[in-house]
Amino acid sequence: MGYELPLKRLIARLDIKGQNVIKGIQFEGLRVIGAPQQLAKKYYDEGADELLLIDSVASLYQRDNILNIVEETAEEIFIPLTVGGGIRTLSDAKKLLLSGADKVAINSAAVMRPELLNEIAQIFGSQCVVLSVEAKQNGSNWEVYTNNGREPSGINVLEWVSRARTLGVGEVLITSVDRDGTKKGLDNELMKKVREVTDLPLIGCGGIGANEGVLSSFEQCQLEGIAMASALHSKKVELIELRTFLKSSGVPVRNIG
Repeated sequence: MGYELPLKRLIARLDIKGQNVIKGIQFEGLRVIGAPQQLAKKYYDEGADELLLIDSVASLYQRDNILNIVEETAEEIFIPLTVGGGIRTLSDAKKLLLSGADKVAINSAAVMRPELLNEIAQIFGSQCVVLSVEAKQNGSNWEVYTNNGREPSGINVLEWVSRARTLGVGEVLITSVDRDGTKKGLDNELMKKVREVTDLPLIGCGGIGANEGVLSSFEQCQLEGIAMASALHSKKVELIELRTFLKSSGVPVRNIG
């Protein structure tokens, strides 16, 4: 299968609670992995194309303690930084972007008030606005969940994503709640369905567990990027080896070194 530019992106995801990176399975059973600044630097040094920082409890408790982490991380890494969690207003987005974030990822607040996405895009540009979608399968469809995979919204994922461009969004991040942390591979069926309803850059997340699975998802789903958390934390996937494997398989990825 042939590929064309742009390059595919390998993204390291850090889910943050307080001052720690945490991870669980299907957003449950969370355990501490380490300090976000240290892990961000580690994955940057190993060749991540981007970093995704998600404050996993900010929406629940209306907390805003990720700004310092973003500032410190932005001083140490020089790749795009996307930050999500607890962004409820234009002011919240502005603080993060001024602190060093390149993009903001919005889920719960966008479901509650979709106009927020356009408000941010009008000031900072669509390239800064990522629609973050937590998708959980419900029969033959997928439903949008909010508050870090805890609350069903009643909204159909495909119908929601199909509105993304008109809402000012520049990129879509789809996380499979069902696959999250399982290392069983991305939900390719979901990703392919989402690709059918939008031409925006699409990032797949949830379930990465092997180099072969990443290759399969890039080949089948027309993704622009794949975000990984558990696979990296557990060393099930090593970024340097993954990049070499994908390049040898014909996937256009950034050259390192």
